[in-house]
Amino acid sequence: MNDKTILVTGAAGFIGSNFVRLLLDRRPEGRVIALDALTYAGNLENLADCASDGRFRFVRGDIGDVKVLTPVFAEGLDAVVNFAAETHVDRSILGAQDFVRTNIVGVQVLLDLARGHEVRRFLQISTDEVYGSLGPEGKFTERTPLSPNSPYSASKASADLLIQAYHETFGLPTLITRCSNNYGPYQFPEKLVPLFVTNLLENRKVPLYGDGMNVRDWIHVEDHCEAVLAVLERGAPGQVYNIGGERELPNIEIARAILSHLDRDESSIEYVKDRPGHDRRYAMDITRIATELDWRPRIDFEQGLAGTIDWYVANGPWWQRIKTGEYRTYYERQYGPGGVVGAEA
Repeated sequence: MNDKTILVTGAAGFIGSNFVRLLLDRRPEGRVIALDALTYAGNLENLADCASDGRFRFVRGDIGDVKVLTPVFAEGLDAVVNFAAETHVDRSILGAQDFVRTNIVGVQVLLDLARGHEVRRFLQISTDEVYGSLGPEGKFTERTPLSPNSPYSASKASADLLIQAYHETFGLPTLITRCSNNYGPYQFPEKLVPLFVTNLLENRKVPLYGDGMNVRDWIHVEDHCEAVLAVLERGAPGQVYNIGGERELPNIEIARAILSHLDRDESSIEYVKDRPGHDRRYAMDITRIATELDWRPRIDFEQGLAGTIDWYVANGPWWQRIKTGEYRTYYERQYGPGGVVGAEA
């Protein structure tokens, strides 16, 4: 796929923008069409350094909007990588409608267009949360039954089932990746790592759910993007690939590591009531992707976390604009309300 056109949806989000950057760096002959609806978590500033690249074009649009998507697919796409999703569990508990609309119906729209335009690869970015909660032992494999426990994870599991059905029924060459918790630059500061870091930089407490002993497997976003590229280019159609950092830690240990790096003590932690349906532990078995595609995480967690914290320290204006809401006006100031941004615009 070195000289192909790839549509990346959800491209202005955290993982999507990092993946776009990786594609442009690794595939010099390829073209990237980056699509994002620029809802609350989509930030065009995340792609500002890509805008002058002649191989890059940005299209503002929702994955459920057939009118916007049809001319994009008509250009002739070799692959679709779908990062677009409502992702925050807490928001899904407050209201599930947007999660159903984007994460299920939006995926169905993409699948129909991919099928109609004979796209050669359709890669869905899913989540480890579709598996539910683990006990103290064991890991999720690709054969673990789906058992989602939040509206968010239920919507992602529904999309996964739709995708597998389109592969079996229509022969659409689909792939699914399910990844553990990401951290790294450009993450929207409602997630644990950037929320804790930015709160501390504002001299505010960090809210920790329950007893802080919920365990997650942590992976740097750059490692995740490398894995996604490996699956996109070499994965077997119809397959699911688990991606993980092989670094399980309870949330309290993440909080302590951030506090230590910023020279704060545990008086900055505020324990808050646990959220409903909070899965106790996730852990990913990455045997398939390691053996079939020769991928393993390479970034040491302690070094990666320190670098991530330092990135937020150095990029205060970026997250401050997000926390005040000013980032929502960035694309209007820079480009106006028109739907297309980039070298060809």
